[in-house]
Amino acid sequence: MDLAERIRQQFNDSAQTKLDAVDVLAAPIAQAIEAMVKCLLSNGKILACGNGGSAADAQHFSAELLNRFERERPGLAAIALTTDTSTLTSIANDYDYNQVFSKQVLALGQPNDVLLAISTSGNSPNVVAAIHAAHDRDMRVVALTGKGGGEMAKWLTPNDVHICVPHQRTARIQEVHLLTLHCLCDGIDCLLLGTE
Repeated sequence: MDLAERIRQQFNDSAQTKLDAVDVLAAPIAQAIEAMVKCLLSNGKILACGNGGSAADAQHFSAELLNRFERERPGLAAIALTTDTSTLTSIANDYDYNQVFSKQVLALGQPNDVLLAISTSGNSPNVVAAIHAAHDRDMRVVALTGKGGGEMAKWLTPNDVHICVPHQRTARIQEVHLLTLHCLCDGIDCLLLGTE
């Protein structure tokens, strides 16, 4: 086995997936940026959730907003719903793991807020439940998916934004998700601070 060649193939596949996705994703990413900026300018906050690698993405995004991305600016209101182990485990223990995000959305969400719902398959039951909870709180949803959007796509309203990576492989979808999150951060900063 030629590991170096296998690694080159991974790089090439990742780059090609991003190039193939840009025309499909540019418009919904721009819509998501505008929705998030409108939320932040209305004293709203962005709640982010996902499982596994998507949980890490939710935390990454929240950290970039709360602290900073590439430019100095005041912190922006974002909360990753994946980080409080006492809350997560109490909800999972007392109720059901599928409610670990939805109960937080119902408690913390307000009508000006945005839910960033991340799932590579679009089929995570607890993320789908969070979308329902966000709609119950009159929040807008930005869904970050792949594989056609799965169950999440069925529950999005015309007011929501669906960023669906046109790929079937989880690793490639996650790589585009990370780039998308960086595009969101950059676009938010551009709209709030202007271009450098």
